[in-house]
Amino acid sequence: MSPPLVQDEYLSVGGNRHSAAADWSRTSGILAFGADQNVGVWSPGNDSGHGISALLSGHTGKVTSVKFLSTAQNGSTELLASASANGEIAVWRQDAPNLHWVCLVKTMAHEGAVNAITCLSQSNILVTGGADANVKLWKVCETEIRALATLALKPRFIPLALAVSPFPSPSPPDHAYLVAGGTRNDIQVCAIEGLLSAPVFHHCVTLTGHEAWVRSLALAQFPDGGALLASASQDKYVRIWRFQPSDSKPTQQHAELDAVSAVSRTLSAKVQTVSAGEYKYSITFEALLVGHEDWIYSAAWSPTSSQLLTASADGSLSIWKPDPSSGIWISMSRLGEISGAKGATTATGSAGGFWTGLWGPDGKTVTCLGRTGSWRLWQYDEASQFWTQRFGISGHTNSVNGICWTPDGSYLLSTSSDQTTRLHAEWKRGQQRSWHEFSRPQIHGYDLNCIASTTPYQFSSGADEKLLRVFNEPKDIANMLHRLCEIPSPPELAHMPDTAAIPVLGLSNKAMENSEETGDGTANEALSSTPISTRLGLSLLNIQEPPTEDLLARHTLWPEHEKLYGHGSEISEVATAPDGSVLATACKASSLDHAVIRLYDTKDWNEIKPPLSAHSLTVTRLAFSSQNAGYLLSVGRDRQWAVFKRSSDSPKSWIRVALNAKAHTRMILDATWLTSTTNANPSFATAGRDKLIKIWSRDPDNSENENTFAMRFSIARKSPVTAVSSTSCKMSGVLAVGEDDGSISLHTIDVNSDLKILRTIEVPRHLCPSKTVNRLAWRPTTNDDGRDHKEQGQLAVASADGTVRILRINWAEIDKSMT
Repeated sequence: MSPPLVQDEYLSVGGNRHSAAADWSRTSGILAFGADQNVGVWSPGNDSGHGISALLSGHTGKVTSVKFLSTAQNGSTELLASASANGEIAVWRQDAPNLHWVCLVKTMAHEGAVNAITCLSQSNILVTGGADANVKLWKVCETEIRALATLALKPRFIPLALAVSPFPSPSPPDHAYLVAGGTRNDIQVCAIEGLLSAPVFHHCVTLTGHEAWVRSLALAQFPDGGALLASASQDKYVRIWRFQPSDSKPTQQHAELDAVSAVSRTLSAKVQTVSAGEYKYSITFEALLVGHEDWIYSAAWSPTSSQLLTASADGSLSIWKPDPSSGIWISMSRLGEISGAKGATTATGSAGGFWTGLWGPDGKTVTCLGRTGSWRLWQYDEASQFWTQRFGISGHTNSVNGICWTPDGSYLLSTSSDQTTRLHAEWKRGQQRSWHEFSRPQIHGYDLNCIASTTPYQFSSGADEKLLRVFNEPKDIANMLHRLCEIPSPPELAHMPDTAAIPVLGLSNKAMENSEETGDGTANEALSSTPISTRLGLSLLNIQEPPTEDLLARHTLWPEHEKLYGHGSEISEVATAPDGSVLATACKASSLDHAVIRLYDTKDWNEIKPPLSAHSLTVTRLAFSSQNAGYLLSVGRDRQWAVFKRSSDSPKSWIRVALNAKAHTRMILDATWLTSTTNANPSFATAGRDKLIKIWSRDPDNSENENTFAMRFSIARKSPVTAVSSTSCKMSGVLAVGEDDGSISLHTIDVNSDLKILRTIEVPRHLCPSKTVNRLAWRPTTNDDGRDHKEQGQLAVASADGTVRILRINWAEIDKSMT
């Protein structure tokens, strides 16, 4: 069986900050989480080290709730339910033959966001809670989701957490009880009668005690039909409630829980009841868990024991368990924040809090989602009785606006509106390969718009500020990439700074040395401002696997080398020449004065004057030619393109040689020089909001002006074209095209003789982003990086849905289809 023509090699995206937007299946071991308007699928127990295996697109709003449903007694049939901020719910299933996820059905469920989903175990009954203050009961079928009943919450409040469980009765159960908490200080318990026929809600009990909103509810069932309910609140406390069948007695299976609190035996707790038909539960308050210092976002029971996991905005996970002798609940383990260091960003000490905490199916693994969108993972070691942090998955939490490969293709840089720059590289160990985030060079205070790599050890980025920043690779990052990714060390390694840090009150990454004290015995200023975890030995020096989120967020910064001034508005674009000698930049503009292109000499970082003029509005893309060195192409919102050429008399002088003022009928969003295997006539492609890609080349027959560029042909697409990138494949060129609706296509072009389209290939929709493709970048080809460039190419994709993707293109299959 031949390999597919296009397949995904790497997916990176951050999780949504919603407590209910993640679930870890106890059947398949798959963790599903909301990632913008997609659902990310990850198998933390997979030994291959691969991160996200799929991104399910289909929602039109941000995913706010995710839940697995086991609809059969043995768990053989598993569905995934997801809901979004615009009121949709969808049900997914993984098909066995190709393991692709298929959306079975999607429907509008609520007027407003769906904040919580829960399901009745081993059934196809689903319960949702929405911002319209309604709780709805659904029956999930293969082709439809049928509404069974609606509960309008009174007094009116928005449900943020739900839990449902059947009354102990013969299978299948016909009665259940529902617990709802949200934007009130109390918890409502309702009975559901007639599940198998016509369900009806009855309000039975209101549980009081919390002093703020209830963010999470978790139910633990016991063989005798009893249960424990944990409610987590913004009042920083967790309350535990016991649900006991009226006619049952405590059993040995939960003896350790039934030993709880000598105090509760001496003080008569208030007993309340919830009943349906002949079934009845008594509810009593069991325990108050005190220990978190900020809002508690989630609570979850271990699938194998009586332990409770809580995640809090104080940046910690706590694992609670009743003491066997006294029955008092105590925090057995505390994971996450190891110090009281605080700061404005993660780089200066702020973890930002944990939004979701989940148990693995084995009860020996826990994971949590933090403010940075990354998943932290801990595994319990029986021998040492200690929780060890492992690397998880990470990604941007907002639109990815810029990507670039290093000139040698050794790693990929991405930058985003989440105000971070991230470095993605391939972890190599033996024959195994997998992509991961290895560094977070820049954590900024402005949204980042563009990035360009000057050398394999230096890059420049532009943000919503009027200057550009240049960063150099530190020694500890270079050593880590060399050890784990087999990336060659820079020649000047000995002269590079050890690492970087942001002073607590500073704005720039400062270079620093690993020694804790300077020669005169005083603490180094930069080091003293870093978190205490640095001085406790948390470093990159000896790690044997990709860095954890704690390391990424605090110890992988790059020192700032230079600031480039000159622009009068927010930076919109930056590009570097193939030899790295020149950096070209542009800013947002609505006038001729601001719409200039500024050039900087990368040797001394002085501006090359005068700036280049051609446009009247924002320059959207700059592109240096790779083969015909000396050309610079610019396109803009003013619908025109311009070509500049390096002067033969002065290498630092650039002259405009061509201009087309009416190249497209709407703004031009991207451009790229076409690459070929021969020194063919210079040609380039422009892409616009008019849904056209136009191919231009120099007219060799024009004797009057050798720099005349004429349009050869155009390619029409179904939506505005937002990104293009070109590479060469054997004897043809390949133009990758990204569109406003997220679709991607590949076009093979005969660039060595007469320009013409040879074939158009549509990338399968499940491999494409769900929002606008912002940037495309082919990985540069070198002969010493261990890749077979004759057989495959790699295309990086940056999207407005927060994803960074690397698609692997099979050149051999493309050639077969063309012959």
